[in-house]
Amino acid sequence: MPKGGLGDESDLPRDVKRLRTASAPKKVRKRKPSTSSKTTSRGSSRSENLAPSPEPIYRIGSRSRSTSSFPPLVSEAPTFKRDWRTDEDGTPGERHLTSKSVVELLMKTYKAYFKNPQDPNDDSFEPHAINPPVVELEYPNRGASEQYILLAPKDVDHYNPIYDLESSLYTIVEYYCTEEQKALFGPIPMDTLSESTSRSSTPEPEPALPPVTSSPSKPTSEASPEAPSSPSPPQPDLPLLRAFKRALDDEDGPAFVRILKEINQLLRSFKEVGPEKSNTLMEAPLKWRDAGFPNKVMMRIVEENYQRTVGPNVPKLRGYKAFSSTVYGELMPSLVDEIVRVTNMNEDSLFLDLGSGVGNIVVQASLQTGCKSFGVELMPAPASVAVNVLEQMKIRARMWGLRIGDMELEEGDMLKSRRLDELMAKADVVLVDNKVFTVKLNEALRPKFLDLKEGAIVVSLAPFVSSLNARMTERNLDDISTIFDVTEREYHSGSVSWGNGRGSYYIHKVDRTGYAEIRAKYESAHPRRVSRRRGGDS
Repeated sequence: MPKGGLGDESDLPRDVKRLRTASAPKKVRKRKPSTSSKTTSRGSSRSENLAPSPEPIYRIGSRSRSTSSFPPLVSEAPTFKRDWRTDEDGTPGERHLTSKSVVELLMKTYKAYFKNPQDPNDDSFEPHAINPPVVELEYPNRGASEQYILLAPKDVDHYNPIYDLESSLYTIVEYYCTEEQKALFGPIPMDTLSESTSRSSTPEPEPALPPVTSSPSKPTSEASPEAPSSPSPPQPDLPLLRAFKRALDDEDGPAFVRILKEINQLLRSFKEVGPEKSNTLMEAPLKWRDAGFPNKVMMRIVEENYQRTVGPNVPKLRGYKAFSSTVYGELMPSLVDEIVRVTNMNEDSLFLDLGSGVGNIVVQASLQTGCKSFGVELMPAPASVAVNVLEQMKIRARMWGLRIGDMELEEGDMLKSRRLDELMAKADVVLVDNKVFTVKLNEALRPKFLDLKEGAIVVSLAPFVSSLNARMTERNLDDISTIFDVTEREYHSGSVSWGNGRGSYYIHKVDRTGYAEIRAKYESAHPRRVSRRRGGDS
């Protein structure tokens, strides 16, 4: 399950991490790159360390295929210009799947986090099937808010709504508020609930919260999400977010509810400024046109959506046969983010995900770049979850005031999908998470790539070439994989759901022009071989 910012899966449920325990396919045999040459072979086989050859024509003019040769990532956001802000109202609507609704389904797995220091007998912060402790958080767009239940999971690896609320609040203040508005909140705390509770060192002392001068009321139910008591506000020397964080760390329920109410009132005031009731929070996305969509905002939205749509469905996503082509597993948001940037996807791109699972990559790609995206998934369980993932992402993007690209999902066989065949020729990037695909399935997919346009990219977890280190020969002269210029890249620990180790993924770029040039040189150097081959085919 995606958690946190780029590369941060610290709150990932163990259940999701173990969804796929697959054996890797046979490793592609690799050779150590030569220090004297940066050139490689072309087509279905690549080499950087071949022994001196009397026929060096295979490598003339070709480019290096080593992982290290790929340009390093230098930006955390797309550099293309785009209008990110939506003109739609942010009201979520009746179909909005909230944090509150998720916890209500799993109430037995949650426990109290807050207490009332002034009243040991106050049980209003305990789990309750009908009247749990509920608060609300304002989101940037007009009419957008969400309810959260103030309970903590019994299993620390499961969804924590309090941590979720805290992270979203800090993200809103940091990226949507002006400097003047931020000053009203005070400094954003450097750590979150999950980080502070896991620290071994003692945190620095902070000013004490002001005493509660009136009898604290209970957190309210769904019918009245913002009606806490009204004791005196925090002292001026205690900034608003610092008071919020202190109440959280002290597990002081009444103080937390009171301070969050004040925070929401402040956020609402930013959304109705002046006679025209202008929403100043929505000015932030306009500034991202040139600067790029902030990575932390994107990751926060992806995480929120995943926790509410996929997390509750983890049990039914585990029932697949291990080591088969239908076993379920995911690329984490950090790796998806890298793939999006490595392939230079943008608003004009068409992205295809073959074996799209719950649709998490489809929605992330369209959120992160505004691209059109399509996913096809064979297995009914993840395909049914994906429908909800897509719908809720559209709602959540509106709440954050953002435009998202068009998205389309199909439940069915990727080898038989007519829609996929229609889109393949137009695709800019095709993703195939084929780590555990059978040889037969991988071979069946290869002919589909013949329809790809020049410059299109196929990203896969296992290569669609027989070897990265062999040269063009008579045998592979007409192999379809010779149209690919292949680069191997390393992914790091935490990048996939089925293991914590490192691995590789492969960037296959269609380059028919380069292949044609190398083939012409091959045929010129070996006219007899080519003639014999053609004669044998006639």
